[in-house]
Amino acid sequence: MRITAIHLDRLRVPLDPPFPAAWDPEPRHSFLVTIVRVETDEGVVGIGSGDTMDGFSAYEHLFLGGDPLAIVRHVRVLETIDFHAGRYWPLEVALWDIAGQVAGLPVATLFGGAAEGIPAYASCGMLLPAAERAESALRLREEGFRALKIRVDPRQLGDGLAAVAATRQAVGDTMAIMVDLNQGWRMAGDTSPALDPAGARDVIARLAEYDVLWVEEPLAGTDLRGLAALRAGGLGTRIAGGEMTRTFNETLAALDADAFDVYQPDAVLAAGMLRTRTAGELALARNRWFTPHTWTNGIGLLANLHVVAGVGGGPFVEFPYDPPGWTVERRDAMLAEPVRPGPDGVLQVPSAPGLGITLDEAAVRRFAA
Repeated sequence: MRITAIHLDRLRVPLDPPFPAAWDPEPRHSFLVTIVRVETDEGVVGIGSGDTMDGFSAYEHLFLGGDPLAIVRHVRVLETIDFHAGRYWPLEVALWDIAGQVAGLPVATLFGGAAEGIPAYASCGMLLPAAERAESALRLREEGFRALKIRVDPRQLGDGLAAVAATRQAVGDTMAIMVDLNQGWRMAGDTSPALDPAGARDVIARLAEYDVLWVEEPLAGTDLRGLAALRAGGLGTRIAGGEMTRTFNETLAALDADAFDVYQPDAVLAAGMLRTRTAGELALARNRWFTPHTWTNGIGLLANLHVVAGVGGGPFVEFPYDPPGWTVERRDAMLAEPVRPGPDGVLQVPSAPGLGITLDEAAVRRFAA
């Protein structure tokens, strides 16, 4: 079997009403999606997505004609490209989709088959007033979610703490609450001061009063010493991070430093599915939690689900969802059916061979950029 073609479908999906992202000063009126299709000479087509793939055409020749099942080789090539250009891990996602189809098995089974599904937590992207966030949590609970993540802007700390407090009061002990401080990395152009270790310690101690399960990215992701000190400081909650580590070795460095209680490398945006699987196994072997960041679209979400279910991570998997601003219909506009958990809040691994992706070809044509 040989790779005969790699196609990139670029989509621009409109947002109406616009979704105000947590850290952007202006509302977003659309979002970009790139779908990767890897075609083979035997008619098997793999699908991936999750990053823009900008500039990939310059490197396409490094994969054409190769065996799509030689995934270790392709991962090593992608790692060399990552140094010079972008994170082209959606290509690896498509290769695993092919591998699963050829084997007649879900990719999660190829990765170990430890779990058939993982409970999902609703990952909320909007900064809402306290009362609205509490009301939203109650609606999420009615849908079956037993956990949610609230974004807190350290520059608006009072508002964020109030939202967490109101949510805890509303849901009692029926839902786990996580908090994301978003200090691990910066959006392009954001030069605002980050939290320092003392400031992060104070915020975490206050959040622990509301029985927060974990606090995500309280410091810059490169501050492994500071993160490890927070983790070991007995502040009453777990420390999570590592979602956008640039290389596998950065994840290994975080593991060696014992920087996190919860490791979150994203298989699409960090170091790929193969390396993320290894990172997850290492974290679990050290009695740490492994649950990838999944903030892309339904295809990226499925890629991460197969990894975390394959190795038996958890206790939850991130599910980007914050209606009415961010719905599964918007997030997965390119899919025939949006990815969603069952009424019990569990996100099941698709039983179809590969990743279980079915595109809505009419939507792909309609949203073509």
